[in-house]
Amino acid sequence: MTKLEPAANHYGRDVSNRIGSAGPALFEQYPLLDKLWEGAKQLLAVRSNDAHTLYSVSLAQQLLGHHPQADANIVLPAMLLHDIGWSAVDPALVLGAIAPGAGNAELVLQHEKEGAKLARRLLAGQGVASADIERIVFIIDGHDSRKESTSIEDSLVKDADKLWRLTGHGLDTIMDWFGLTRSQAFTLVESRVAGHLFTEQARSMASGFIAVERANMLPQRLLLDGR
Repeated sequence: MTKLEPAANHYGRDVSNRIGSAGPALFEQYPLLDKLWEGAKQLLAVRSNDAHTLYSVSLAQQLLGHHPQADANIVLPAMLLHDIGWSAVDPALVLGAIAPGAGNAELVLQHEKEGAKLARRLLAGQGVASADIERIVFIIDGHDSRKESTSIEDSLVKDADKLWRLTGHGLDTIMDWFGLTRSQAFTLVESRVAGHLFTEQARSMASGFIAVERANMLPQRLLLDGR
């Protein structure tokens, strides 16, 4: 649960008028994402893929700020739709396809292929140019199985997808997927992310996430919460 309201005001004065206004939200900046989300969210309601996707889109937007040569109109729709193909896989088999020590390459390929088909349909329904559809679909069809990157847009999608695993939400989710302690989940995730990112900016973001999580697990930090 994300904390949105304060539990207290220890200062005792209202300082909100000194903060300024926030910029436009992501989906306000890119109306196409809002339209695609309406068609995609039900397809993403598998093993927290809906929340994973929203975090990944936000991470991709942050990476785009460091790569003005990358086309946001390719990266962000590809990120939003990259995992919709899991909706075509038996839910009972999804975790077995990606579990440590297990894995099923055929199911990973299936979710990419089905995701590409579904994405093509959703994008065409929103009037996206055919050339852009081809670029987006190509990224989706290979975002997990294709280990090399074919473009800066492909790199940013792959990097943002992996970075989610290091977020608090990613670790919480993976713990419950596989019945792991937080320390175990962190060890697993760090091994699957560190050394597997394409851009320097993603590596810097990963380093920051890793530092925060190591602080979260310090015995001294846990004692502050009475654990």
